[in-house]
Amino acid sequence: MKTLLAAASAIALSATPASADPLREAIVRDLPGLMEIYREFHANPELSFQEMRSAGKLADEARKAGFEVTEKVGQTGVVAILRNGSGPVVLIRADMDGLPVIEQTGLAFASKVRGTSTAGVESGVMHACGHDTHMTAWIEVARLMAANRKAWSGTLVMIGQPAEEVGLGARAMLADGLYTRFPKPKYTLAFHDTGDLASGVIGTVPGFALANVDSVDLTVPGLGGHGAYPHTTKDPIVLASAIVTRLQTLVSRETSPFEPSVVTVGSFHAGAKHNIIPDEAHLQLTVRSYGDAQRQRLLDGIARIAKGEAMAAGMPDDRMPGVVVREPHTRATWNTPDFTRKIHAILSARLGQDRVVETTPTMAGEDFGEFGRADSDNIETTILWVGGRRADDLERARRDGRPLPSLHSPFFAPEADKVIAAGAEALVVSAMALMPKG
Repeated sequence: MKTLLAAASAIALSATPASADPLREAIVRDLPGLMEIYREFHANPELSFQEMRSAGKLADEARKAGFEVTEKVGQTGVVAILRNGSGPVVLIRADMDGLPVIEQTGLAFASKVRGTSTAGVESGVMHACGHDTHMTAWIEVARLMAANRKAWSGTLVMIGQPAEEVGLGARAMLADGLYTRFPKPKYTLAFHDTGDLASGVIGTVPGFALANVDSVDLTVPGLGGHGAYPHTTKDPIVLASAIVTRLQTLVSRETSPFEPSVVTVGSFHAGAKHNIIPDEAHLQLTVRSYGDAQRQRLLDGIARIAKGEAMAAGMPDDRMPGVVVREPHTRATWNTPDFTRKIHAILSARLGQDRVVETTPTMAGEDFGEFGRADSDNIETTILWVGGRRADDLERARRDGRPLPSLHSPFFAPEADKVIAAGAEALVVSAMALMPKG
């Protein structure tokens, strides 16, 4: 703690005035070229486990900076290592994949790419989650850490991670020997852009930061027949509707208000014609939680409610609803609390308290937590939020109650230059504080 706070104090001194700060000056000087790279990433997004072009760009830039680079880790992942004397191992991650979204931002460099996912679905492709800003900042971090080796000591491991959007990329890299073939980190760092904070503002979240995410498929059986004679049928639409209604009590009546949880039925399909009662109804659910025990209670509750409502409807034992929890699920991201507070203090000293805020957890999912879960007793981890929304737009939206495009929206377009600059600075400052010289 003392070492980190001392480093933070030194960083704070170097940050005043901003115009005399070499690190910030370097980022400002590099921004025009970085924005060219960003626009290239943005116009050429790639779906999960198809990030060959993006991975190649990260690998090339890391090699130019002097890193040892290994490609195709966990299918399309990149591992770049810079050894710089004795000291801790720090891992910095950027995710690379885009989303199956047709871009509607109107940007001059908007994506026109179309692609086919591993599930065989063809669609437009867009960096609607801002991973293009993550990769661009990653390149700047690699350059700055290599150019300032005299300021730190240790081993830096930088990874370009595939398939975050499907929750598989981190596990794939770990399964491919990330912590056995390469130096195992003491600290892991990342950032994610957000439209909930003003551009350039850094958000920290000690403890749970992002949620467990489960996808559940529910098949509700019935006995079909003519819509004019419902008494001769077992209507799966009525049964499924009862299940949907009862599922709401899992959160409202069975979960403590202090345990955030979400059970959402996102899809309900049944029938094909006005006057036919179908044989089946199909529901698709997303289930969000933080703790592993709470996750299991929700999943068990879904199965219990589906069976109970079917029994109440008079369905025979051999015609109970089928409940399938899709795998893999994305596990909750836990930011090591004391470590996250240390990083918060370092960045506050550097950037000022108005630009570094403690924010609230989200029920979105993110597989970065896997890098800490792999050895939670020995790895300290945190993922930062970096704001990308114009402050006046945020204020206007709060005042008028008008929602703004969020992550995953076809209209989402952050202030990329501010996200890249702030994200790169935050990661460089944090890494150097964790690996002080001497």
